[in-house]
Amino acid sequence: MSKKLAVVALGGNALLRGDQLGTIEEQEQNTTDTLENLIFLIREGYDLVITHGNGPQVGNILMRNDAGEQMYGIAQMPIDICVADSQGGIGYMIERMFKNVLNKHGIKKNVVCLVTTVVVDKDDPAFSDPQKRVGKIYTREQAEELAREKEWVFKEEVKAEGGFRRVVPSPRPVDVMNHDLIRELAGRGNIVIAAGGGGVPVYIDEKKDVRPAEAVIDKDLASALLASKIGADEFYILTDVPYVYINYKKPDEEIKEFLDYKDALMYLNEGQFSRGSMAPKIEACLSFIRAGGSKSVITEAFKLEDRRYGTKITMEYD
Repeated sequence: MSKKLAVVALGGNALLRGDQLGTIEEQEQNTTDTLENLIFLIREGYDLVITHGNGPQVGNILMRNDAGEQMYGIAQMPIDICVADSQGGIGYMIERMFKNVLNKHGIKKNVVCLVTTVVVDKDDPAFSDPQKRVGKIYTREQAEELAREKEWVFKEEVKAEGGFRRVVPSPRPVDVMNHDLIRELAGRGNIVIAAGGGGVPVYIDEKKDVRPAEAVIDKDLASALLASKIGADEFYILTDVPYVYINYKKPDEEIKEFLDYKDALMYLNEGQFSRGSMAPKIEACLSFIRAGGSKSVITEAFKLEDRRYGTKITMEYD
């Protein structure tokens, strides 16, 4: 019997909870608690590829960039370098924590982290309509000055009166570089950490050279694309809610434990899922199923092992 391959996307409180400061001790403990929930997949014979988000971490890197330039004249690094920076740091943490978890359970496996580039289309409409907020909050005067100096684009922050944040494009991923290598490593029983933070955004120019893109890529869409590219059987998104809901936080709120492709697409088109949180996750799951994946699961980071939790999305559900 051949092994199954699963891609598990760590997000939400899998790495950092909203009420925490974000210290390395907090992140390491959250990561350890989450990875404990993956042991049952290994014991059931799954090969694993792990992806992860990087929102708070890359935001901190961008703020360090800004502080370093203002205080010490240190040149700022572009977003692709910041994403690669966060991939390396978070990937190292996940790798080390997973090795310790495996050691605790007496499991001998290699864990390897790959800094992963993800290709976008340089003509994606997102480049002419940047919407993804990154970095710190600036005053109007600071934002206007930076817009003149660096040609950055800013939008006003609703939650911070008079504050502005930089916005960058978030194009759709079209390819994951080295996906064949990721599949080969995972197929040999290695646990692979890849495509962190949606991957380092790049595009291919007219000469077929790889060029950096000043953008960020949705990590769930990139994870789903990677899962499809490597022929994964199952795709898991770990977040901060145990199920997908319709009519969320309304009197008629309803848990959806099982969804087929048709119904999930219908609810998405009806606007049941928030564009800033659940909608991209549903889109990612549907793209994986559409490409031939057998099952997607969305659940809370610390409840994956408990099969009573989680919304399972398949092409058809009997």
